[in-house]
Amino acid sequence: MKVIILAGGQGTRLAEETETCPKPMVEIGGRPILWHVMSIYGRHGYSDFLVACGYRGQMIKEYFNNYVMRVSDSLINFQDGSTRLLNPIQLDWTVGIFDTGVTTMTGGRILRLRPWTNELSFMVTYGDGVGDIDIPALVDFHTSHGKLATVTAVRPPSRFGALALNGDAVSEFSEKPQSEAGWINGGFFVFEQDVFDYLEDDNSILERGPLERLAQDGQLMAYRHRGFWQCMDTLRDKQLLETLWQTGKAPWK
Repeated sequence: MKVIILAGGQGTRLAEETETCPKPMVEIGGRPILWHVMSIYGRHGYSDFLVACGYRGQMIKEYFNNYVMRVSDSLINFQDGSTRLLNPIQLDWTVGIFDTGVTTMTGGRILRLRPWTNELSFMVTYGDGVGDIDIPALVDFHTSHGKLATVTAVRPPSRFGALALNGDAVSEFSEKPQSEAGWINGGFFVFEQDVFDYLEDDNSILERGPLERLAQDGQLMAYRHRGFWQCMDTLRDKQLLETLWQTGKAPWK
């Protein structure tokens, strides 16, 4: 099953980082968050990726084209120009990197990659959100209901610490817990091929017309994820993810 990763947006709310690179290439723990997203799928055996690039997509292409050399030790023979990798990586990923246009919308990017989905079910997610998602359970849920589309529903992280009060006494303090206010779109979709019928052109915004119509047609189901989930929209979000990684508390690791 192919995994499409939407990696073409400009990330204007993270302008401190994205003036010089696309948001999926902003690093957490020395690796782009895009790598972290791919690792979530990869550890569950889903390792065939289609990366939909746009804004500064050349940086994504260069990163993965040079990835093996970047992370491996090497022995270079200056006499004949040959290079021998001494500790090649063990990742079994296949990564397709596609320029889907700077101004193309999310649904349009998916539509452009239709020929590469091999007319099979496929997954889609964003290149800037991580979580301890049980991917096999998500796929099993999607297969069980027989509808065209599944979205992973998550609880949004709270911006503030939560207090449980007993009179004036604080009985429980929780620093920025997951909110209980409702469910939001957390990405990590599973789609059938007929979803392409809901995508019209480059201007199709997945989260508006297509998903709205799928819901109206009774073809959109929600997989409830009650664990950790965090997108990287702002510098505050980046700092949180970096802290979790550096302290060994990253739930998605």
